[in-house]
Amino acid sequence: MASSDEHLHADVHDEKAADAAKATARHTARVHSVVENEVHLERNFSFLASLGLAFTLLNSWTGGNVRFRRDRDPDIRGVSNKLTRPPLCRSGSLSLVLPSGGSVSMVWGLLVSAVGTMLMCVSLAEICHFLPLSGGQYDWAYILAPESNRNSLAFFTGWMATAGWVALAATAAALGSTFVTGIISLWHPSYSAQAWQGFLIYIGILLQSFVLNIFSVRLLPHIDKFAGLWSMVGIVTVIIVCLVCSRGDYQPAKAVFAQWTNETGWPNGMAFIMGLLQSVFGLTGFDAATHMIEEMPAPKKNAPQVMVSAVIMGTVTSWLFMIVLLFCLTSFDDVLNSGATTGPLLTIYYQATRSRVGATCLIMFNLMAFVFVQQVLITVSSRMLLTLARDRGVGQLSRFLAPVHPTLKVPVWSIIFCTFWVVVFGLINLGSAVALNAILSSSVVLLQISYFVPILLACLRGEKAFQGYDRDARWNLGRWRRPINALALVFLAVTTICFMFPPIIPVNSGSEMNWVVLVVGIVFIMCGVTWLVDGRKRFQGPSELEERLAESLAS
Repeated sequence: MASSDEHLHADVHDEKAADAAKATARHTARVHSVVENEVHLERNFSFLASLGLAFTLLNSWTGGNVRFRRDRDPDIRGVSNKLTRPPLCRSGSLSLVLPSGGSVSMVWGLLVSAVGTMLMCVSLAEICHFLPLSGGQYDWAYILAPESNRNSLAFFTGWMATAGWVALAATAAALGSTFVTGIISLWHPSYSAQAWQGFLIYIGILLQSFVLNIFSVRLLPHIDKFAGLWSMVGIVTVIIVCLVCSRGDYQPAKAVFAQWTNETGWPNGMAFIMGLLQSVFGLTGFDAATHMIEEMPAPKKNAPQVMVSAVIMGTVTSWLFMIVLLFCLTSFDDVLNSGATTGPLLTIYYQATRSRVGATCLIMFNLMAFVFVQQVLITVSSRMLLTLARDRGVGQLSRFLAPVHPTLKVPVWSIIFCTFWVVVFGLINLGSAVALNAILSSSVVLLQISYFVPILLACLRGEKAFQGYDRDARWNLGRWRRPINALALVFLAVTTICFMFPPIIPVNSGSEMNWVVLVVGIVFIMCGVTWLVDGRKRFQGPSELEERLAESLAS
């Protein structure tokens, strides 16, 4: 009898084991079978390729060349001039930062921005570790939000992130084109760049990134590795050449580390915050790695590491670069007057090397970096758009933008859509450079809004936010979560609001106004209308969320 019972229990046990094995097999098949819109995305981006992509994108030192004008004549060797346009990025930040705090804002403001950015980055890196999903802040907002408003919060966050990335996608081509015209002006001082010439260069830089993203997706990881190496070699070369060529004619240490100038009309504290825009701009986009998760092996480990590493590398290289620039420039006024000709950065290279050949060779590192950055921007913005489109987040356009090409294995229509808007932004620049600057600068505000939502939700929920998920001590903030999240939220709130204020007061003309607030308002209206017309009926949040999360955790 006992033997019979033992055989019966053994049979039951075997049946349960077989059922469990079948269930596991079905689950594994479901996890590793990719949903319709994901099946064609391959995991080609290794850790190094992803780091190259992120560092290239955050490559703050490569900077930009911003066109600006004064509203009065210079009167001292320092900076005593009001600028009339918001700037674009780091090494072009001389056009705003010098009047908005001088070298104090450039050197120490960068470190303040780096701390604030790192608080944001670490907060999101923790979420990314627990929830490695390609929608990034969009997916996280849905998971962390209360069930009653998760659809609307995810929709809003996805729109802010997508609009921010599409706006950011125009920066590299816009800034790269100014380097080309600046080189021509350096060699031919009588040359006056025409808007249509800049537009053709802009299209040329954009076209190569479009072709690479459509037809050479398997080359992109190798290009990104080379781009990261190019940037590292570039920063070392520029620093050594500038310091060696300028020896014996450096600016005094006080001028580099302690020169305070405020010609904005704002109080000193506000002027300092306004001067942070360029530092924050240079470090914006660290979430790029999250949007490549479906093409990255071991994203749970690699994506957070790439995010934090990119911010650290961007901060160190940018800080060293700015210090070297300040030590090596010989005339602030010449730099500030160069906006309509060679541009600030090329002017400093020329002052440092005292050679047109030397300055041209150095600026090529920056120019090629922007060529690489443009390719990365189209890649990341198209992936963010793909994620939102396959969840019906962009209305009736979703069905056209969501498919991935079965042969090319890229989201062709998402890439075309992003490229189309970058072309439109270039056409806008033909009529108004102020309008283009507003669009590009709005990318910082829009992306910061998208960061704000998941960080706020994680802060409010505390430990409950990640209950049931696998823990890794390296990325688990634990009891430090809420303090870090809270400080990140304060930094986000202050800078996002202040970055929409005019760069100078009083505002005497439309060209002196900061039109970022108008651009952000238009995005809000488009988001709201799409939600009311289509989103609230059809949008159900991120699709196949459990399957995508399981696949990322299992890869």
